[in-house]
Amino acid sequence: MNKIRKNDEVIVLTGKDKGKRGQVQQCVDANYVVVAGVNVAKKATKPNPMTGAVGGIVDKVMPIHVSNVALFNAASGKADRVGFKVVDGSKVRVYKSTGEVVKA
Repeated sequence: MNKIRKNDEVIVLTGKDKGKRGQVQQCVDANYVVVAGVNVAKKATKPNPMTGAVGGIVDKVMPIHVSNVALFNAASGKADRVGFKVVDGSKVRVYKSTGEVVKA
């Protein structure tokens, strides 16, 4: 069970986008996630008449390591660490600071 999942709102802890918030669009693997509007790179693309793609420079969202993001706690308005707890026989994610269950 991953601590950070798709559609979670996260905040960036380090790097050029420190302090930015965004929603997790994709979990690339166990260690990397793609966050909307964070870690955006410029990519030069060639035109492809077969697909109708126009060439030029496009923005591409790159993966960011999970250690550089933290789950955003809306109640406190800050980044928060995540732990696990068994509630009613099922394993759930909880905020470390308050102990309340993370809304999925």
